[in-house]
Amino acid sequence: MTATVSEVSNALGLEQSLVQKVLDAGIDAVPEDQIQMILKTAKEMGYQRKPHRLGIVYEEESSRGLTHPFFSLILNEFKTEAESRGYDITFLHPVRNQNADGYVSQCRENQLDGVCLVCVDFSSPQVLALVESGIPCLTIDHMFKRVPAVLSDNENGIRRLLEYAIGKGHQRIALIHGHNNSIVTKTRIEQFSNVMTYYKLPVPPEYIKDGLYDDVPLTRKLVTELLKLENRPTCILLPNDIAYIGAKDAALELGLRIPADISFMGYDGIPLVQSMSPQLTTIRQSTDLMGKTAAQRLISMIESPSKYDRLPTIYPVELIEGGTVLNLK
Repeated sequence: MTATVSEVSNALGLEQSLVQKVLDAGIDAVPEDQIQMILKTAKEMGYQRKPHRLGIVYEEESSRGLTHPFFSLILNEFKTEAESRGYDITFLHPVRNQNADGYVSQCRENQLDGVCLVCVDFSSPQVLALVESGIPCLTIDHMFKRVPAVLSDNENGIRRLLEYAIGKGHQRIALIHGHNNSIVTKTRIEQFSNVMTYYKLPVPPEYIKDGLYDDVPLTRKLVTELLKLENRPTCILLPNDIAYIGAKDAALELGLRIPADISFMGYDGIPLVQSMSPQLTTIRQSTDLMGKTAAQRLISMIESPSKYDRLPTIYPVELIEGGTVLNLK
């Protein structure tokens, strides 16, 4: 019969929390002879450590799944860091036409210790129920009250892109943004407005386009609309790097040259897109640090619940100049 941690603790006359930490290899401030005694007793009593498991809620909708050029980089770093600390990874799947406990039920059934939420509909009842369930949760690229988050400095990213273009003489700058339900999108739209207002540059309503982050055909359509305006923009800020594929197609179909006739800027710093010509001017996000830190913070919540803080971790971004923004001066 398999012994429990409680039974091992009682047999040794030690606190259960201490025995649990030793058996989980999560403590080093204990004398070595005591550690060996606990491990020896646990083995003799038939104790088997419950596998540590982390869940990932990932609802990416562009059909790329785990091959997504941006989120795959984050998830790979998350997985590598978590597994190096002895945690298995379980992907949770959205349950359609089910009550709000869909994700919570999956967590209970899989005995998950904590969950990372990335690229999901953060307003869905199932997600909201999960973050309110008491199960340790962490978000990437989104912030809930009382839930730790890891994200990039999007305000600074948008400001640096716009000031780069403005510094090259661009005054007619358009914005195609991503999903409206994303806090990242809202931050970028607000910062775009703030920067353009600060530099006293007009933004006609037709210069703001509702797009999607990974919909290349939609981006092609929206860019075409902007380029056919009588007073078309000289520079277009795209929702992300992937959108550059559609934007470039739209420009070429209209016989326009990049950047001689139209300038583009992206966001993310995806290596694949950086191989295109001309190289896209964009913002590189720290995907490696974001993924690694997300795993570290979530595990810290699980192993040291009284010590972790709920403040977000915000990483700086890097401007890649590229060759898609014409100097108009």
